[in-house]
Amino acid sequence: MKGVILAGGLGTRLRPLTNATSKHLLPIYDQPMVYYPIQTLVRAGVEEVIIVTGGPHAGDYLSILRNGRHLGLRHLEYTYQENEGGIAEALGLCEDFADGGPVAVILGDNTTDADIRPDIERFTEGALIFLKEVHDPERYGCPVFDPADRRRILRIEEKPRDPRSNYAVSGLYLYDARVFDYIKRLKPSGRGELEITDVNNFYLDDGLLRWTELEGFWSDAGTFESLYRSTVFWAEKHLAGANGAAAAAGADAWETIEGR
Repeated sequence: MKGVILAGGLGTRLRPLTNATSKHLLPIYDQPMVYYPIQTLVRAGVEEVIIVTGGPHAGDYLSILRNGRHLGLRHLEYTYQENEGGIAEALGLCEDFADGGPVAVILGDNTTDADIRPDIERFTEGALIFLKEVHDPERYGCPVFDPADRRRILRIEEKPRDPRSNYAVSGLYLYDARVFDYIKRLKPSGRGELEITDVNNFYLDDGLLRWTELEGFWSDAGTFESLYRSTVFWAEKHLAGANGAAAAAGADAWETIEGR
């Protein structure tokens, strides 16, 4: 399976930081934001990735990501989204890269420590979306569950004013090649964008949509609050790992001394 990382947009909610660089190149603890979705894909065994960039700072990605080998990628491509046409429009630019095969799609501001390798290995057709319970579902695509069967989604609403569940469609999706045919059928929403929620509802209407709950930590980093939340999590995780490694090294050294 190939990977698609959607890192376009102007990041207006993070201005003035994004006046100087792309949102997805802002730091989360000790790494650029876009490293995290790349690492999610690499951990899952995805080694061929395309980055969709946009805006005035698109060229900055080359100096940070280069050919991707230092991040565990075997092949890295770039494409440019000229307008603010939405997530689905950005994904549509990757049809030639997908070459008729399935794709793992992740938004460039998403960070998670979840292991999606088993989901990718089991994936055969249709679409698989990853849900996460959040405190602000109105910021996301939000599933409407069947009251009689909570495993069944009736509809996905885009940024609803009155969410009918506390779950968000995280910015992580697995799609078969049908996704590009669905994108071609889309019409712009009231925001003037091609919505990925409409793509997911096409799959749902055709009985081809499945979902699973994303385990572990997940957060986007598209607002100051979520950027802070992501930074705190990854800083604490990194420092805990470093302290644990240091403690283990100290214990090994003490055992060596005691053994003498």
